[in-house]
Amino acid sequence: MMRAFRGEILSVAHDPALVPDAVRHDADGLLVVEDGLIVARGAWRDLADRFAGVPVEPLAGLIVPGFVDAHVHYPQMDSMAAHGEQLLDWLDRHIFPAEMAFADPLHARAVAGAFCDELLRHGTTSALVFATVHAHSVDALFEAALARTMRVTCGKVLMDLGPKGLSDTPDIARAETEALIAAWRGRGRLGYAVTPRFALSCSDAQLAVAGELLARHHDVLLHTHLAENTRECVEVAARFTDLRDYVDVYDRFGLVGRRSVFAHGIHLAPRESARLAQSGAGIAVCPSSNLFLGSGFFDFTRAADHGVRLGLGSDIGAGTSFSMLHTAGLAYQAALAGGYRLDPMRALWLATAGGAALLHVDDKVGALGEGQEADFVVLDPAATPLLARRTRGASLADRLFALQVLGDDRAVSRTYVMGRCLWDRDRSRFGDFAQ
Repeated sequence: MMRAFRGEILSVAHDPALVPDAVRHDADGLLVVEDGLIVARGAWRDLADRFAGVPVEPLAGLIVPGFVDAHVHYPQMDSMAAHGEQLLDWLDRHIFPAEMAFADPLHARAVAGAFCDELLRHGTTSALVFATVHAHSVDALFEAALARTMRVTCGKVLMDLGPKGLSDTPDIARAETEALIAAWRGRGRLGYAVTPRFALSCSDAQLAVAGELLARHHDVLLHTHLAENTRECVEVAARFTDLRDYVDVYDRFGLVGRRSVFAHGIHLAPRESARLAQSGAGIAVCPSSNLFLGSGFFDFTRAADHGVRLGLGSDIGAGTSFSMLHTAGLAYQAALAGGYRLDPMRALWLATAGGAALLHVDDKVGALGEGQEADFVVLDPAATPLLARRTRGASLADRLFALQVLGDDRAVSRTYVMGRCLWDRDRSRFGDFAQ
C-alpha cells in the first residue's frame, strides 16, 4: 500500500563543503512511500494533487534520513562506561572478558536483540558492526537485524593473537568467514565485512587471509581499526620495522582500497592520509570514544586537505552514547579543538549520506531521495525544556546544531524503517515485529 508522510523534511545528499546545493529542505514537504521505497518527495503544494488518494500521516518535528553508524561494537554495549584505562589496557581489562561471554549463543542472541532495539531508539537504521571472534555472534546479529528489516553490515572478528578463549587461527578465520558469507549473502538488507580486529591482534598469516577474502568477494567491506592510540601506533611500528607506517601495514596485505573502512585514524602522517584518499578508503570518525579513552582528536582539516572519505561512528562501547546526534555534537567540539568549524549541515551529512557512502549503500539510504529505501527519523526540537527554549524561533541550521549539541535519544520521536514505524517514543514501544 502506498502511504505518505507530511512534515518538514531535511537531507544532505552530498558533502556540503564540496557541493553547494547538497542541502535539500522542504519546509512543508511530502514523502510518498510504496513497498518500503520512496516514490516521490517534494513540497506539499507540488505533490498534494498528484497523490490526492494516498493516506497522509502528518509528522510533527524535523524529518531526516535514518542515521548511519559507521563503526560500532555490539558485544561491547554492556561494557559502556568502563572506568580507568586507555585503549590497550581497556581491552585487556574490560572488553576481552566481556567478549568471551559470547561463546554462549544464547547470550549473543540476547545482546544482539537489545543492541538493535537501542539503535532504533536512537534513530540509527543502518550500521557497520563488529561482532566477536565467534561465528555465531554474527549469526545472532544478522538474525536480529533481519527481523527488524535493518540495513546492517557485520563480520566475524579475525584475531589469532588474542587472549586464550578469544582467538582463532588463519584456517578457522578463512573457513568461518567463507561460511558466513555463503549463509547470509543476499538476505534482506544485510552486508558482510571482513573484520580483522587490528594489526596487533593478527599474525601476518591472519592479515594475509583477510586480504585474500577481501579480494575473493567483491561485494564485502573491510572493517578494522587504524591509528587510534599513541601506544598502539608505537607497538605497530616496533613490530613492522620494515614498513613505513601503519597504513603501509594494511597495504602490504591488500587491505587498503575503496571498500576499506578504518575506524579512528587519529594519528596519521600526511603520507598515510594521502594514501587513504588515493585508494578510496575511508575513516569512521569516533569522537566520543576518542575522548573517553584519551586517544586524541581527529584532524578534520588534514582529512579535508587530502580528500579522505569520512563517516561518523558511535564506537560503542568505548563510545558513551548510541546517539548519532550526540556523536555529531562531539565531532564539532573535536574539530574545533583543531581549528576546524564543522558546519551542522556537514555533520548531518557525515551521520547520514556520508556514512552511507562509506558503507557503499548511498544509492539505497542516507538522502531520502526518490528510489531510496524509506528509512527516516522524526526529530523533536522541543524534546526537553532546554531544547524547546533554544530552538524557539531559530533558523534551520541553528535548530539542527542545537539538536546535535543538546539532543540525544529523547529527541528521537519516531524511527521508520522501510516506511514502517519501528520506534515510537511517545508510546514507548517498538514495531510489532521487533523482538
